Amino acid sequence: MNNVHQLNEQTAQLSADEVRLDDASDWIAKLDRGLSDIELTLLEQWLAKHKENTIVLLEVAKMWDKMDDLSRLSDIFPEHAITTTANTTSHIAKRKPGRKTAGWIGAMAASIFIALTLGIFQNFGGVFPFINSPTVIAVQASYQTAVGETNTIHLPDNSKIMLNTNSFVQIKFTATARIIDLQRGELHIDVAHDKSRPLSVVAGGKIIQAVGTAFNVDLRSQLVELLVTDGKVLVGAQKTDLMTINTDKENLRLPSSSMAVSKGEKIALDLIGHQQEAAIKVNPLEMAASLSWRQGNLIFHGESLANALAEISRYTNIKFELADDEKLRSVKVAGMFKTGDVTGLLNVLNQSFNISHEQISHDKIALKYSGS
Repeated sequence: MNNVHQLNEQTAQLSADEVRLDDASDWIAKLDRGLSDIELTLLEQWLAKHKENTIVLLEVAKMWDKMDDLSRLSDIFPEHAITTTANTTSHIAKRKPGRKTAGWIGAMAASIFIALTLGIFQNFGGVFPFINSPTVIAVQASYQTAVGETNTIHLPDNSKIMLNTNSFVQIKFTATARIIDLQRGELHIDVAHDKSRPLSVVAGGKIIQAVGTAFNVDLRSQLVELLVTDGKVLVGAQKTDLMTINTDKENLRLPSSSMAVSKGEKIALDLIGHQQEAAIKVNPLEMAASLSWRQGNLIFHGESLANALAEISRYTNIKFELADDEKLRSVKVAGMFKTGDVTGLLNVLNQSFNISHEQISHDKIALKYSGS
């Protein structure tokens, strides 16, 4: 199942361009009379919310002949001194390429605004195609999916993340670091090759690092499941919050002696210290089953009914309750199910296993053997 929805769909029905124009006009007026410390912070946040905010601000400044106001920002946001959030709004949608801007905006921004001050949006969908210099400081963003949804994210370095159901990540890219902080859920990432800037996925206090490969990370309550689908990754322990440190000064590269996990291997990274961590080989069928969520499927190869239902529950708000019956709990499940297809699941259980169901509430279903 791949239900992709735009966040804030109701807001999108309003005239977002008109609101943005009004906001930009207001900020130009405030810049003209001088910003307080609080207003300075609010302006930074407003610019970070959406790349179009910067474009419209430049347009309004030109219309009002207030480009001197923008040039003053070079004193407020000195070069090499700010990490800019490219998009702090959480998304539950596939990213789309940005629109091309008019030529005069590019020339003006490069000479008056971007080159002097923020230097943001490196490699972002052609919005500022003329920017390609070390003055570009950082990109920071967050993305999430709701229960039953997936989301494909194309990153500025051409890496690609696919988020599974009920997941949340934050990304931070600088000139020297690529950091993906998985705070909830599961992701699969295809890492664009860059030896000078390794990509680190942080999950549950573990760091998984690669320079160009592909792997799957599933953050559970007591462990992190890592499955490498291409290349090799290094694994280490997180010693500090990578999202807050100065990545231009800190060396984020894991030592070569770190534990390595290669293509076709998986490892359960223990978060509570109860088991020894060791990579094991994965056969092709198991790998296909583990990654089947990317096609909206769940594949089972004889898991217990209880474990299968626990996995199915990740993709729906419905919770399943098994009757107190050892025979029921020992039922083994095999086959392919569509994620979120509760009706299809119940039909299969009834027809193939003689298991009936009862709707206890809007979000709870009880299962038992028919006639018991």
